Amino acid sequence: MLQKFFKYHGAGNDFLLADNREGYLSLSKDQIRHLCDRHTGFGADGVMLLEKSLGKDFRMVFYNPDGSGGMMCGNGGRCIVAFAADLGVVSGNFPIEFEAPDGLHTAVILSDAKNLRANGTSVIRLKMRNVKGIKEYSEDNAFFLDTGTRHLVKFVAGLDGYPVREQGKTLREDPRFAPEGTNVNFVESVILSEAKNLLRVRTFEKGVEDETLACGTGIVASAIAACRKGIPGNDSREGRVSYDIRASIADLTVDFIPSGDGSEFAANDVWLTGPAAMVGTVECFL
Repeated sequence: MLQKFFKYHGAGNDFLLADNREGYLSLSKDQIRHLCDRHTGFGADGVMLLEKSLGKDFRMVFYNPDGSGGMMCGNGGRCIVAFAADLGVVSGNFPIEFEAPDGLHTAVILSDAKNLRANGTSVIRLKMRNVKGIKEYSEDNAFFLDTGTRHLVKFVAGLDGYPVREQGKTLREDPRFAPEGTNVNFVESVILSEAKNLLRVRTFEKGVEDETLACGTGIVASAIAACRKGIPGNDSREGRVSYDIRASIADLTVDFIPSGDGSEFAANDVWLTGPAAMVGTVECFL
């Protein structure tokens, strides 16, 4: 069977997407691995299927490049919203609601995809899950939390030269996070001015087993961990805090309402805002 895939990327995190509203497409782990292989396949950080949902606009099914699934992907969430808009499944004029592996999500297309087709880019604001139960590892200057996917956030200095791949692999396999393992984010806080901070983030992703250009759930985890650590955010209003995040090739924003402190710290009404761009289409026999 000849199958068409659409390639999108969110801040450099790239995905192959297929319209599976008819429900005929079922992918094996071997097929997913082949599609995502950057030498013998098309290359991607994951595969997503857009499927029908009862009562919501659509259902998002996500797979890592090793064929594993069952987790949320923030950059993928923005990409599949842009994909749904391009298919005509949703309109950029209304809030979009969809099912994902970690529950229901809402999204808003801030720049309508149809008006940005010249460069294929949309700016999408995606609501993420509320987060609580953050665990601190003071000896590692790190925090562990679940933002739809499990993440360890480690604060470091000298991020540009930091051994992300080596340290990421070690921490990803740390017995403290067994048997599921964890994604690992390395974060450096940069003071731009008296009133403005920037979080720079590099992420080692399990399932990819390497550093990726960006990780949406990791970016959210990094902002929440920064707040828990006491790093000031920007533009705090009515109890809401916002963090500007710089990934490898794009800037994103995370905003939320923090509550409590210590082991009771929580982040509510969490939103991730950033770009999603269509790259092109590919066809293959499955």
